[in-house]
Amino acid sequence: MSKPSEPPLNLLFVCSQNKLRSPTAEAVFLAYPGVEALSAGTNNDAVAPISADVIEWADVVFCMERIHRDKLARRFKAAFKTTRLVVLDIPDNYAYMDPELIRILEAKVPRYVRI
Repeated sequence: MSKPSEPPLNLLFVCSQNKLRSPTAEAVFLAYPGVEALSAGTNNDAVAPISADVIEWADVVFCMERIHRDKLARRFKAAFKTTRLVVLDIPDNYAYMDPELIRILEAKVPRYVRI
């Protein structure tokens, strides 16, 4: 008899515009087995603006910088009573799918979740 499969680990990655860092993280971690990933931006004109629904979906929210954490904590305070919030301290110095950005993400994210 096979074991029931565990539910996926839902990871949300957040930056300002949702154009470079957070979509890179989403693409990288979608390739990991047992992981679902989404990305969003804190700015109103972001490609995919952050919402309470997507925060509630997430098991862990990874913010690229402290400013993103601070914005989320102010706007969605109630959502973070049950959702873990982590700051990765990754500055806005990278292009989409930049190999150095991928290396940093793959070094930092597993410190906080088992993947």
